[in-house]
Amino acid sequence: MSTIMYSRIFQSLFIFVLLLPVNASGQNNIIDEVIAVIGDEPVLKSDIEFQYQQALMEGVEFPGDLKCHLLEQMMIQNLLLEQAKIDSVEVSENQVLMMVDRQINTFINRAGSREKLEEWLNKSILQIKEEQRELVRNQMLTQQMRQKITENVSVTPSEIRRFFRETAKDSLPQMPAQYEYQKISITPQISQEEIERVKAKLRDFQRQVREGRDFATLAVLYSEDPNSAARGGELGLTPRASLVPEFAQVAFNLRDKNKVSKIVETEFGFHIMQLVERQGDRVNVRHILLKPKPSESAIQEARNIADSLVVLIRKDSISFEEAALRFSTDKDSRANGGFVINPRTQSTKFELREIQPDIAQRLEQMEEMEISEPFRMKDQRLGTDQFTFVRLTKKTPPHTANMVDDYQTIKSLLENKKSEETFINWIRKKQRETYITISEEWRDCQFEFEGWVK
Repeated sequence: MSTIMYSRIFQSLFIFVLLLPVNASGQNNIIDEVIAVIGDEPVLKSDIEFQYQQALMEGVEFPGDLKCHLLEQMMIQNLLLEQAKIDSVEVSENQVLMMVDRQINTFINRAGSREKLEEWLNKSILQIKEEQRELVRNQMLTQQMRQKITENVSVTPSEIRRFFRETAKDSLPQMPAQYEYQKISITPQISQEEIERVKAKLRDFQRQVREGRDFATLAVLYSEDPNSAARGGELGLTPRASLVPEFAQVAFNLRDKNKVSKIVETEFGFHIMQLVERQGDRVNVRHILLKPKPSESAIQEARNIADSLVVLIRKDSISFEEAALRFSTDKDSRANGGFVINPRTQSTKFELREIQPDIAQRLEQMEEMEISEPFRMKDQRLGTDQFTFVRLTKKTPPHTANMVDDYQTIKSLLENKKSEETFINWIRKKQRETYITISEEWRDCQFEFEGWVK
């Protein structure tokens, strides 16, 4: 069995399981029947039917009997859940609730509105959330249990070299062009007068709410948070760790739903907020965000600084690294001498598709060690304007993975291979130790693992 194929089909289980309740309401004609028991956990025919219908809707293609495949994935999940109980593996209830909230939002977007979703399922949002909680909890438990099974897998440099030597060249991955670059960004300064203007506007909103105006309406009309403004500024139930500290401190101290908070400054701008509800260590608030705008003179000054730095670096009057440390307002790359770190791999290498388009289109045309002209762009996280210039430090053309340019990739391939082998061996061992029975009509399935039928 291909470990790569196994990994792919195992992960597909979670997609089907997570979406199961949405389709269940329309399947009342299915008669429940226990088709397998794994330890103490049954697998119902309706579970398989629901997931099968979802797979058809999603256009999933599978080379074989999809229902048999889904049954096997459910049985693997039950093995993992049983082991999670034995090992006392637990998941954070906050994480479960966050995942449920995201899933419900997905359902609402598909249905068109909260009301349409409730009408479609003939259930309240609260009922839908309760159904989702157990499914999401099981998904997270199985993922965590699998990580525990493979957590001690490690590889040595000699194993990596041997793996590379013994792997046929046509089996090694084809690597796309990769870019390493440095970046300096100069953000225009905000005047104190502009800050006071924004605060005065927020104080006026506070006054309007005290006099009876609806906070949510003001948020829709004026908030500069594009993700929440359309929802009346509402963020949804959010744990403290997901909020910036200054915002969280005020949000979690709100008690009166009719009052408006003081003005809060964060890296995103200035906020006021209103309590919607609090459940334990999660809070839902509405907020209005206003961002101070730089003056034209401040914008021109930032442009001039960027232009001057490019000239100085090109003349070797200052190094790129020193300029980044002294002048760049990009805190993520400043301490690295301007080098940008790929958050996915924690390396300095990026595929072009992983780079912000404004930067990618310039890097694609540059030679190694060339410095671009400054250009105006927005900070992806904060949404603030800045003048940026980049230096392409290295471009690796498309190639077959090798030990010089792609050591981490080859290491990951070997780690994944060993993890898959460890997990497969665990399944086979667990099959022998666990009570398993499968109904007669499903015993002819061509399972990936032979140990299900005893």
